Amino acid sequence: MSISAIRYRPGLLELLDQRRLPREEHWIGCVDVEHVAEAIRDMAVRGAPAIAIAAAYGMVLAVHRGVPRARARSLLLAARPTAVNLRWALERLDKVSDKRIEAEAKAIHDEDLGTNRAIGMHGASLMPPGNVLTICNTGALATGGWGTALGVVRSMVCQGRPVHVYACETRPYLQGARLTAWECQREGIPCTLIADGMAAALMRERRVSAVIVGADRVAANGDVANKIGTYSLAVLARFHDLPFFVAFPRSTLDLRCPSGAHIPIEERPAEELTTLRGVPIAPAGQRVWNPAFDITPADLVHAWITEDGAWTPESG
Repeated sequence: MSISAIRYRPGLLELLDQRRLPREEHWIGCVDVEHVAEAIRDMAVRGAPAIAIAAAYGMVLAVHRGVPRARARSLLLAARPTAVNLRWALERLDKVSDKRIEAEAKAIHDEDLGTNRAIGMHGASLMPPGNVLTICNTGALATGGWGTALGVVRSMVCQGRPVHVYACETRPYLQGARLTAWECQREGIPCTLIADGMAAALMRERRVSAVIVGADRVAANGDVANKIGTYSLAVLARFHDLPFFVAFPRSTLDLRCPSGAHIPIEERPAEELTTLRGVPIAPAGQRVWNPAFDITPADLVHAWITEDGAWTPESG
C-alpha cells in the first residue's frame, strides 16, 4: 500500500487535501477539533471510513486541549450527517477514558486497513471475471488504506486476475475523475473514465460484467445510502442483468436504522453544482437541488460484502 491520506502524531492531525487532487498533493495540519470538523464538512477528507478516523483523532485533539467531549462530539456529528461511521467512531471513544482515547483512536485507524483487506479478499472471491464499473472514490483515499469497493479491485489485481475499472466521473464533486482515476494511475490499475451519463451505453455494449460501489450507511433491511448516482447504476444494472455489489465495513451498517427512508440525506451547497473550480457554469441565481447521496433499495443489491464475508439483512 503506497497511498495514505491520514497521518497523526500527538497534537497534530495531517490530512491529504482531497479537494486539490489531482493537481497537487497538499497536506492540511489540524491542531484542534474545530479544524477537523471543518475539514470533514468541506470534504478535504471524505469517504465514510476516513471520516470516522479523522473524527476519532479530532476527539483526541479536543481532549488534549480541554474541550468538553459533548461540544466536540456535537461539532463532529454535524459535519457530515449521512455517513454512520462517524457516529460509530465517536460512540466507540465514548467508552474509553481521556487517558486511553489516543490509543483507541489509533486502534480505529490501524484496524481499518485490516478490515479493508478482508473486504477485498471476500469481494474478489465473489466478483465475476471481466471489467467493473464503479462510482465516487472508494479506495485508499476514502479509508485508512486499501479501500472498500476499489479495495476489491486492488485485491483482484494482487491475485493476478485481469480487471479493468470503468470509473464514473461522479458529478458534481468529481470524485471519480479526480480521485479514483488518480489512485488507479498511482497503483497501476487499468482504468477508463466515463461521464456519469455514459453508464447505460457502457452496460448495453456489455463492456462491464459487474457494478461495485461503496456505502456511507446501510440500513438494517439492506437499503444503501451512497454517493448520488448510485441508485441510477443499480437500476441500470438490473435492467442489463448485471450483478450490483456493495462493499463496506460493518461500521457502516446501522442496525438501529430500519430502512433507507430513515437515513438523513445531506444536501450540499449550490455552488458545487453551479460552478466548476470557482468558474460559474450556470446562470446567477439558478435554483439548485444538490443531495450528496441517494438510497438504493435492497432488492436491487446482488450482494453486500463486509470484512466478515457476504452479509444479508436476515443475518443482522
